[in-house]
Amino acid sequence: MTCFRINGREVSVDADDDTPLLWVIRDDIGLTGTKFGCGIGMCGACTVHVGGRATRSCSTRLADVEGAEVTTIEGLDPAGQHPVQKAWVGLQVPQCGYCQSGQIMQAVALINDFPAPSDADIDNVMAGNLCRCMTYVRIRAAIKAAAADMKGGATHV
Repeated sequence: MTCFRINGREVSVDADDDTPLLWVIRDDIGLTGTKFGCGIGMCGACTVHVGGRATRSCSTRLADVEGAEVTTIEGLDPAGQHPVQKAWVGLQVPQCGYCQSGQIMQAVALINDFPAPSDADIDNVMAGNLCRCMTYVRIRAAIKAAAADMKGGATHV
């Protein structure tokens, strides 16, 4: 049994230690907002937070999250009112939407590290999150809008 917290809730999972966290989140816990993209940690669709850090869940072993705090897109703000989520909707970032939960989770971590991110900060941190629909201009605008909204606030996850 591997025990950890997910979205503020204690869970115990009976799965092989080498099982990717992504499959535990989706198949064992039933949270399907985190997506499978490439399976090798290169596209960012599976990004969650582990201990507050953006983490590729497809390449993170279950054993690696023993005792950790994991946050998925569902736990960011269940009502979808986190400033990054609101900026995403307000600026109509998604097209197909498949990569968006990973993009949002990476963007939250970015803003936590760089409260007033420059274009270079955004490009560097978001480079590993791929969008097949090429909405990068809107993603950058949403990150800047969310950062401005969060300025002076304590909306960290």
